[in-house]
Amino acid sequence: MLDLLQITNDPAFARRCDAIEGIRLFVDLERLGKAERQAGRDTFISRHALEDVGRVRDAARRSRLMVRVNPLNPGTPDELQAVLAQGPDLVMLPMFRQAAEVREFAALVNGLVPIVALLETGEALDTLPQWVDTPGLREVFVGLNDLHLSLGLRFMFEPLARGLVERAATAVKAQGLRFGFGGVARLDEGLLPGRDVLAEHARLGSQAVILSRTFHREGEGVFEREVQALRETEAQLARRTPAEMAADQRRIAAAIEAIAGSLPRRA
Repeated sequence: MLDLLQITNDPAFARRCDAIEGIRLFVDLERLGKAERQAGRDTFISRHALEDVGRVRDAARRSRLMVRVNPLNPGTPDELQAVLAQGPDLVMLPMFRQAAEVREFAALVNGLVPIVALLETGEALDTLPQWVDTPGLREVFVGLNDLHLSLGLRFMFEPLARGLVERAATAVKAQGLRFGFGGVARLDEGLLPGRDVLAEHARLGSQAVILSRTFHREGEGVFEREVQALRETEAQLARRTPAEMAADQRRIAAAIEAIAGSLPRRA
């Protein structure tokens, strides 16, 4: 069963998530460089603050709490000290490029909690064999939005269609680590429907995905119903034969390339 990563700093909503099996709560403190990288795009830029870590931690009883900090910088030791004091279960390193950054981050965490490496640059993908064995690393998560920008692609799911996500998944799983990627919309929503995204998670043996903002639309019990529908579809997709998975892979790759071809090329 996939870990469904829910980004939130709202304790009341965190308690609702905590009642659902398989939700991982996610406080996002990343700021440095993010607005500049994603300027002009309809992407989520967090307004979470350090004190939100403790507030969400107090609201969670069974859900694990992950905190994304800023990319490695001179303030990282102090930021990590403040975050770790509030009891997260995992910390995530974003926007790194070289193995030395992952290893320095791991040394600063010093085994206090497991690390999630957010692979979202072309350089991080190229150097993956050099850092995937870093002590303390528990999971590699491929961030498709920034990765596709880093590679000069037009559509965030192009790295999936081109086999780059599978390449990362193979290396990560060979190391015995957890692997996840991207975000998923509601089953029948999104340029690439959530159902097709889930199909690729099942094929690649992924263990984590971020729930998109489409799950958060208001309405009594809507979030819970949509998550349940996702879980039911996840179970159905896991029962496909290898031939069915291969056929779905070809169809989804063609759909991604068609969507990418319809989008303007970035300057």
